[in-house]
Amino acid sequence: MEQFNEIASAFQCPGTYLGEEPYGSGHINDTYKAYYNEDGSVVHYIHQRVNHNIFKDVPALMENIGRVTRHQRKKFEEAGAGELDRRVLTLVPTVDGKDFHQDAAGDFWRTYVFVEGAVGIDVIENTDQAYESAKAFGEFQCQLADLPGRLHETIPDFHHTRSRYDTLMAAIEADPFNRAVGVKADIEFATAHEGLVDTGIDLLASGELPERVTHNDTKLNNVLLDTVTGKGMCVIDLDTVMPGSVLYDFGDMIRTTTNQAVEDEGDTSRIWMDIDYFEALVNGYLETADGFLVPKEKELLPMSGQLITFEIGLRFLTDYLQGDTYFKTHREGQNIDRCRKQFKMVQSMEEQMDAMQAIVAR
Repeated sequence: MEQFNEIASAFQCPGTYLGEEPYGSGHINDTYKAYYNEDGSVVHYIHQRVNHNIFKDVPALMENIGRVTRHQRKKFEEAGAGELDRRVLTLVPTVDGKDFHQDAAGDFWRTYVFVEGAVGIDVIENTDQAYESAKAFGEFQCQLADLPGRLHETIPDFHHTRSRYDTLMAAIEADPFNRAVGVKADIEFATAHEGLVDTGIDLLASGELPERVTHNDTKLNNVLLDTVTGKGMCVIDLDTVMPGSVLYDFGDMIRTTTNQAVEDEGDTSRIWMDIDYFEALVNGYLETADGFLVPKEKELLPMSGQLITFEIGLRFLTDYLQGDTYFKTHREGQNIDRCRKQFKMVQSMEEQMDAMQAIVAR
């Protein structure tokens, strides 16, 4: 409580701080829903401690978020949209006018206005949710297509799949926790699919794919859905917003919304890519993003799912071999179960690629 009194006093949150509770299901940052008494009513804010072990340059990260959210707000205002605090994340400034606060322990904090009446869904329930989330992410990209200047790379080479693959090979070679022997089949799957890893980065380097402002973490739960209507309201978790390819974002949508199994599902028989969910994603995404995409981007939308799903599988496998130091884990073997889900999804996409391409072509 004492620590949060310090945080509360650092930001321009009207009212009297009452308390807080852990909030959300993120793996990286520490997030709290805070309660304030404002003129007799309880209002809510999000206080979030940014993991500066992952994000090495928090001031640059917060500069990105400030630029992006203010640009989004301007776009919504120009379009005559209402409920702006529910459509775009709103940073609460510190008492000295900054977008973040560094406490006495050296930790970095930020505060957002809480988005009321909306929720992030961890496990997809129906195709409407897939459609709404893809529509929201497409709108997000479209709004930022004319953002002046280039954003900072908050995690350099975040979607550089070749680097992710090479890091895995180094982790297998080092094997500091003697875990490689137990995951031979997973390592074999990774090496058999090495041909995937250079696709996106080579096309970006050649200019065939344009560089975009992308979210880079387009999980279903990073779009808040209205609790009454189910409509996509607000794109959240902007730490990885930076230069990239739309393939990264759409691929991650496929990865995270086309299967109803939980992220660490241990029963691989429950894991497959549902083509109906894929079609809902395509319909929602192209409704808002079609106007600015070039033909090459549209052509490669189906392949993007394989690419990003494989990449995330590589990351889970690497983290497992390195001792579970990046992704938060709550039990032994959780990262390898996460890895196996990704690899099973890659296999399922391979089997359905013709149908996926036909949907996008339509």
